[in-house]
Amino acid sequence: MQQIQTVKTIAEVRKQIKEWRQQGLSIGFVPTMGYLHEGHGSLMEKAKEECDRVVASIFVNPMQFGANEDLDCYPRDLEADTRLCESIGVDLIFHPEVEEMYAEGFCSFVDMDGLTQELCGKSRPTHFRGVCTVVSKLFHIVMPDKAYFGQKDAQQLAVIRRMVKDLDMDIQIVGCPIIREEDGLAKSSRNTYLNPEERKAALILSQTIRLGEKLVGEGMRETKTLVEAMKENLSTEPLARIDYVEAVSMDSMQKVEKLEGEILVAMAVYIGKTRLIDNFMIRV
Repeated sequence: MQQIQTVKTIAEVRKQIKEWRQQGLSIGFVPTMGYLHEGHGSLMEKAKEECDRVVASIFVNPMQFGANEDLDCYPRDLEADTRLCESIGVDLIFHPEVEEMYAEGFCSFVDMDGLTQELCGKSRPTHFRGVCTVVSKLFHIVMPDKAYFGQKDAQQLAVIRRMVKDLDMDIQIVGCPIIREEDGLAKSSRNTYLNPEERKAALILSQTIRLGEKLVGEGMRETKTLVEAMKENLSTEPLARIDYVEAVSMDSMQKVEKLEGEILVAMAVYIGKTRLIDNFMIRV
């Protein structure tokens, strides 16, 4: 297991990146908010396969949290995160303080229309401005050849891809499959919020995803019928409160009436106070 380098300043990251670039090495980047799990690990492993050096950032970005969201209690464990990164062979961890990323007087933002208006953007209206701003900053700091994102956050993946395209960033965005627990629950840092009863109830998400996939596989093409069937299944769990269940175009993130082309079927559901997301993608 290699000794990992952890730095807290932008200047230190740029110094190391410059050295690697002078050696002709390729750089893969995995941006995270920490409290890492096997889902994050799968992104790092993919980056390790495809790139000479791998950088992971661990930064709980306050800009992407709403006023009444879980910024203060968001789980953090740098020691465990470092062990996971070391076990995979990550070369550099960038773990800045908020003041390093957002200096006093910070007032520049990256925002987007269209792709951010549905799904999570509807219930979290400032979320994607925070995501785009911090990811844009991280891309400028790390200057990777490739950056890796999980498909569990499918809307975020689509938003980042469009931002990179629209702003002519010379970075390849790599989407990686959802990693699940043995019982089907999509791995998430927020799963730690669930008590035993809620953890059991949370299985309704993956069960509903499987139902949706089954219905589409059997030929269902009416979005309204599919969404209603999935909502009905979610409603069988008393602890579940639906934020949204939608079918949207992968290109525009806008709702569709018919399942045609590349479609994302996504949901956000509260189990108790914990908001969880899950999805599946289809090509019809």
